[in-house]
Amino acid sequence: MKFPLTILLAATTVCLAAEPNDVQRRLDDAASVFSEIMSTPDKGIPHDLLEKAQCIVIVPGLKKGAFIVGAKYGKGFISCRRRNGRDWSAPGAIRVEGGSFGFQIGGIETDAVLLVMNRGGEQKLLQSQFTLGGVGEVAGGPVGRASSAQTDAKMTAEILSWSRARGVFAGVALEGATLREDLDDNAALYGRKLTNRYIVEHGVKAPPAARRLLTELDRYSPRKEKAHTGA
Repeated sequence: MKFPLTILLAATTVCLAAEPNDVQRRLDDAASVFSEIMSTPDKGIPHDLLEKAQCIVIVPGLKKGAFIVGAKYGKGFISCRRRNGRDWSAPGAIRVEGGSFGFQIGGIETDAVLLVMNRGGEQKLLQSQFTLGGVGEVAGGPVGRASSAQTDAKMTAEILSWSRARGVFAGVALEGATLREDLDDNAALYGRKLTNRYIVEHGVKAPPAARRLLTELDRYSPRKEKAHTGA
């Protein structure tokens, strides 16, 4: 039996559409990855960097050769500071393609975390797609309680990146990876195809599935208002 081309294309689109349960499960995985990394202070992301960060990207279970032959592929989420500079925004979904996320340390599946350290980096991240690279733009992040003993090169990079594979967590100078916003996953979370820029800049209310991730971000990266002292 033959089917019209339009019906076949429609069926393919339905099959590729994001399932809400899958996206919600991935959000929970992202929360678990972040919590596990930060629960070992001597081997996690320095807290002072988290407090200074403008945005965070978490990609749980980045795979090598998944769906795209010879490439690396994964799905994750971004969150940026709200206008008050303290709270984290509702998450926006992203796809990651290419780049070196720590497979060199022996992992077939890798968790990746990126910190965007300033608003210039945030604006790049909120584009529909953004390829990491360029001198001074991205560097492997330091590991430990504090970043004060690290090199100036790492401290002046716009984006810091880490990966975890087979239990080993380390800073990795990630270059060549392309981050694309995932409108289908955003639709599964928010009921419509919102862009990541819209989610971050318009204060979109976070879905219940994101509650755990945002709680973990607030727990490990609070920004407190500076106390005002009298003359």
